[in-house]
Amino acid sequence: MPAIRKAIPVERVQTGVRLEKRLLKVLKGLAEIRDMTLGDLLEGIVLHAFDGKCPFDRDTLRRIAELKKVYGLDLDAGASHRLREKAR
Repeated sequence: MPAIRKAIPVERVQTGVRLEKRLLKVLKGLAEIRDMTLGDLLEGIVLHAFDGKCPFDRDTLRRIAELKKVYGLDLDAGASHRLREKAR
């Protein structure tokens, strides 16, 4: 039987973060599949990354690959720090 973990009180703030459109669609899709908020998903991803751990198991990585196909997301970690806004 899994141990019950004590809730950790935090103060959350609203933010106006801008993300690549297809990346956001994949994140929202994953949050929906996991029945969690986008904010909770992002917090979990970041906390895992800060500890140098992958936040996803094999099944979740498979689902992410499927969502990337659905939304046409062809970016990977190599695109990091190279994304620029399209000229309007």
